[in-house]
Amino acid sequence: MAELATLLATLRETPALLAKRSIQHSARALAASTSSLEQAYGLPGDDCAALRCGQGYQLLAIEGMLPAFVEAAPWFAGWSAVMANVSDITAMGGRASAVLNAFWHSDAELAGELLNGLQAACSAYAVPMVGGHTSLAAGNPGSLAVAISGWANRLLSTLHARPGQVLAMAVSLDGQWHADAPYWKAFEGVPAQRLRDQLEVLPRLAEAGWVQAAKDISNAGILGTLLMLLEARGLGACVDLDALPRPAGAPLLRWLQAFPSYGFLLALEATQLPAVCKAFAFEGLQCQPIGTLDGSGQLHVHMGAQRALFWDLNQQPLTGYHYPHLEA
Repeated sequence: MAELATLLATLRETPALLAKRSIQHSARALAASTSSLEQAYGLPGDDCAALRCGQGYQLLAIEGMLPAFVEAAPWFAGWSAVMANVSDITAMGGRASAVLNAFWHSDAELAGELLNGLQAACSAYAVPMVGGHTSLAAGNPGSLAVAISGWANRLLSTLHARPGQVLAMAVSLDGQWHADAPYWKAFEGVPAQRLRDQLEVLPRLAEAGWVQAAKDISNAGILGTLLMLLEARGLGACVDLDALPRPAGAPLLRWLQAFPSYGFLLALEATQLPAVCKAFAFEGLQCQPIGTLDGSGQLHVHMGAQRALFWDLNQQPLTGYHYPHLEA
């Protein structure tokens, strides 16, 4: 048990995962007043807020980049801000429609690199950048926030996850690490049309009714992202680390902390799994079942013959967003 226990202990203490606890402040202020599923769609807990609009949903999301990241790699920070937002829209079964940005900087040249990264990603993903807010003045910190809008004909939501559903992971393994950082880049050198085609997979699966819930794998890593998927409905899961689709040679600890440029956790019915895996494979993506959802509120992990508890949401909330009482 020592090997698995050590791995999980390290993951529990990563700053990216622990930072998700700060979301509890807004959870306490907002979640208690929620009385319907439609209301909950419009509150934090999913990757986007979803508001009913006619027969579909308007989607809204925002990402703030760490100032140190903006200062050290302005072009990549600009690209990543758009990419992360587009992924959030996709995780809801949606398609992005427009991007806005707000940035502050004191260096005109670095600010230009940041804007170039934003524009390059908007061009690659075919999402117009329609405006925002700019402050370029001496003494400004390097800061960036990017907001996005989109729409979904049929919504994917963590609120749709249920015990008994299969947990799968869909990811692009055709990439490389960004220096020593936990960023797995699967976009460099990839034609823009291929990036767009890959994004289309989840909305089409949502519209076919073949996937019920999805979550973009964030900087909280695979298990941290899964906790956020489970927490909304008070669910648990058992995950097989040996089943994770993983790049050849990638250390398991690093991969579990990875923020992939294309990576999602999915909840779906077992009968739909073959068709879903085939749809991702058609676009050169890997999709594999990695576990099963249950009603325990606990996330268990196994690796070979070893099994251990990673997190008990009954005793230790992560984000605090919890809607077990809402009817589907």
